[in-house]
Amino acid sequence: MNAPKMKAMVLAAGRGERMRPLTERMPKPLIPVGGKPLIVWHLERLAQAGFRDVVINLAHLGAQIPEALGDGSQFGLHITYSDEGPEPLETGGGIFRALPLLGPEPFLVVNGDVWTDFDFKTLRLDAGAHARLVLVPNPPHVAQGDFGLDGDVVIEADHDRYTYSGIGVYSHDLFAGCTPGKFPLLPLLKRAIAARRLRGEVYRGEWFDIGTLERLSALEKRLAGRAG
Repeated sequence: MNAPKMKAMVLAAGRGERMRPLTERMPKPLIPVGGKPLIVWHLERLAQAGFRDVVINLAHLGAQIPEALGDGSQFGLHITYSDEGPEPLETGGGIFRALPLLGPEPFLVVNGDVWTDFDFKTLRLDAGAHARLVLVPNPPHVAQGDFGLDGDVVIEADHDRYTYSGIGVYSHDLFAGCTPGKFPLLPLLKRAIAARRLRGEVYRGEWFDIGTLERLSALEKRLAGRAG
């Protein structure tokens, strides 16, 4: 499948507990870094990669996001919103709720609270695979990592593990048997690993998980240095 023909989903429903007090007044994806909200970096990169249709899920202070982004036309995109109500449905439940908006084909998902220069148009999903994850070398705040690789097949491993970047391409097959509600993504990924239907690749470019105020400050300094 040609990646730019995919639809994309940006996950933006989390509470951002570790980012207080900033997230007491705004959802984490709207926190500014390098002169623009985190989520805008994604939207601009998606548009540059040729994507046109983007779904954004909402929960905590979610009304602020469509107020800020509108219908996406300012970015050359068409944005639709999946409102989960006041309580987020976790990653699995949030994606499952949005499936009708994402169409029948594989789709890209990216966490709204990461910053990266990854080129989204490079991702493909092999025939028979249920998902393809972008993994990164473990950052300093991650001791063990999430998954190993056997070629490009994602495996459970005791060592040589990488961290899931929050970027991946998913098929509807990954969510077979799911029912609406709140549930995590990890059990679905483990099921696909057991069936050897989960693929992955390692990205060694720039990637930051903005999970704390300290990491937000570090990224701000990094971007200021690049601009200088």
